[in-house]
Amino acid sequence: MSVGLLAIVDDVLAAALKASAKSAGVVIDDAAVTPQYVQGLTPARELPVVAKIARGSLINKFVFIIPVALILTAFAPWALPFLLIGGGVYLAFEGAEKVTEWFGHHEGHKEEGARDEKSLVAGAVRTDLILSTEIMLISLSNLDPNMGFWMRLATLVVVALLMTVLVYGAVALLVKLDDVGMKMEGSSSSGTKRLGTAIVRSMPAVFRVISVIGTVAMLWVGGHLIVVNLGEVGWHAPVDMLHAVEHALEPLGAVVTWLGDTAVSAVAGLVVGLAAVGAVLLAKKALPRKASAAK
Repeated sequence: MSVGLLAIVDDVLAAALKASAKSAGVVIDDAAVTPQYVQGLTPARELPVVAKIARGSLINKFVFIIPVALILTAFAPWALPFLLIGGGVYLAFEGAEKVTEWFGHHEGHKEEGARDEKSLVAGAVRTDLILSTEIMLISLSNLDPNMGFWMRLATLVVVALLMTVLVYGAVALLVKLDDVGMKMEGSSSSGTKRLGTAIVRSMPAVFRVISVIGTVAMLWVGGHLIVVNLGEVGWHAPVDMLHAVEHALEPLGAVVTWLGDTAVSAVAGLVVGLAAVGAVLLAKKALPRKASAAK
């Protein structure tokens, strides 16, 4: 029996690694997006907040994503593209909102929210819900269709745990690098001290780069979800254009093709996101007028 159990565990691990391989790009995006949410916190609160976000990510995966994905895959597969389009629009909106902040547009509540741990965690967990949904659905789509229900469930559980540990372990390491550098600065070794100083001085620039990468990642993943799933529900023009770019760039190599795919998806995400930001701003302006008229 123990040999049979070990064989099952081995099969589950092998299936999990194979299924999660194609979601590596989204995993990197998730790891790039999350550090933005802990910027501005005191060092003592960084790891606790990362832990709260990681816990929220596990709740997303185990309470919402895996059960809903399995149920919809079995009974209403037609609904999945619409859910992914909605998630893509949300990510595009988040990314576009950050782009507008780069050009000087700031919502009044942003600064206050940056100091509110509950708001930070809630925002990070909402974003994680979309990214984790794509990770899990990509993994689900790469499972053997002949796999039994319990084997499929066990594989998704392993993928969920693996991805959460990978993403939030990397995030925890990133946010504590400056503390590591400060400890190295107190070393008696001059080489260690210089390396520590270099780490501490470079971290502001590192986080600025991560913030930009995270924003581009939200636009890219959001745009890609929208473009691909619009094709799934019947509007093929956007995804046909994406495929045309990919085919045109294929002779230049896989890296250039990937960059072209990313650029097209990010532009699509930015266009949709800016439209969503504009719609939200118009709605906010219209609501006070309606309230005044009602009074």
